[in-house]
Amino acid sequence: MSVRNRIEEEEERRLAPYATKSRESRGRKHEEPPHEYRVSFQRDRDRIIHSAAFRALQYKTQVFVIHEADFYRTRLTHTLEVMQISRILARSLGANEDLVEAIALAHDIGHPPFGHAGEEELQTLMKDKGGFDHNLQSLRIVDATELRYPDFPGLNLSWETREGLARHETRYDEALRLDEFPESQPGIETQIVNVADEIAYSTHDLDDALTLGFITEEGLEKESDSQLWRQAYEAAGQDLRANRKLQKTESSRLRYRRAVRNLIEGLSKDVLVQAPENIDKYGIDSPAKVRSLSTPVVAFSENTYADLNRLSEYIKKTVFSHSVVLMMLHKARKILRELFNTFAEHAELLPEELQERSKTENIYRIVCDYIAGMTDRYAMDMYDMLFEPYERTLTRFGRK
Repeated sequence: MSVRNRIEEEEERRLAPYATKSRESRGRKHEEPPHEYRVSFQRDRDRIIHSAAFRALQYKTQVFVIHEADFYRTRLTHTLEVMQISRILARSLGANEDLVEAIALAHDIGHPPFGHAGEEELQTLMKDKGGFDHNLQSLRIVDATELRYPDFPGLNLSWETREGLARHETRYDEALRLDEFPESQPGIETQIVNVADEIAYSTHDLDDALTLGFITEEGLEKESDSQLWRQAYEAAGQDLRANRKLQKTESSRLRYRRAVRNLIEGLSKDVLVQAPENIDKYGIDSPAKVRSLSTPVVAFSENTYADLNRLSEYIKKTVFSHSVVLMMLHKARKILRELFNTFAEHAELLPEELQERSKTENIYRIVCDYIAGMTDRYAMDMYDMLFEPYERTLTRFGRK
């Protein structure tokens, strides 16, 4: 028995009946022989990790533009945090950890530079030109634009991993419905990543905002109307008061970081209580049954979801309306707008391989792909090279 076959046998014994088994994968767009010692979803994960689009996440904004400081989240660190939470939830629920890991690692590779500001700007620029959606861009990358193999374009990922990218959805991101993924709900592994993403960005954006001083503990206590935060913060205070060594250190930062940790724990536990209740309630005994329901089975309880929504709205209102953040967002949108319009009007300024494509393909989609794949730093350098009169252009820096 090959290593791959042994892993597949272990999946049959270990995973829950509603989990996605590697042997049951719907396959890849381009047929390939199975690997000797990796199951299909492990292969997907490894292809994602070695892709240029994944590496670019280290220099893409999560909330705060990456060059402003070194300590807060980037798209890459956020992605790793989502992956970590997803694996914990998957193992606890008996879902396929390899598939969850692959989906989590790739769920944000379609995001352009400069976070949500960059996405909003590309949506505006591509209106009436084919549109822009970061889920579809993730699919486009793994299906077409990432060039690593001579036998096919893209990464040729499994149907289930690609479903996870197409059906990625949170309270702020509604997934578009595609004919290729027609079921009412995605598989349980995709649902796990969707919830883990909400846990990660809600708590870690809060952590960064507290560290930078955009949000204060006092403001959260008085204005957020979040019982989840109050409980997490009070528990953190009790922990510090009970620990003599920690009492001698600077307690404010330790307390809110401990509170953020407690918040992650509390949200995760809520999902791990609610999801089994939903599974029992609907008699979920197969992946097909998961996909047939009108609502996800992996979800927060009603009260927790409402509370988390209030907390998220407070963070959004407080952080994204801050003058410093608005300044960053304004600058980011201007950079992408100028780059887009210049390249669309002057295709001769594009890299040579894209110039060739522009002769037969939609120039706006080519430019959109090019800009969406840029890191923050690359976009800023390109802007300087194009528009700053004393920036040298003779020695051209690396290309996407």
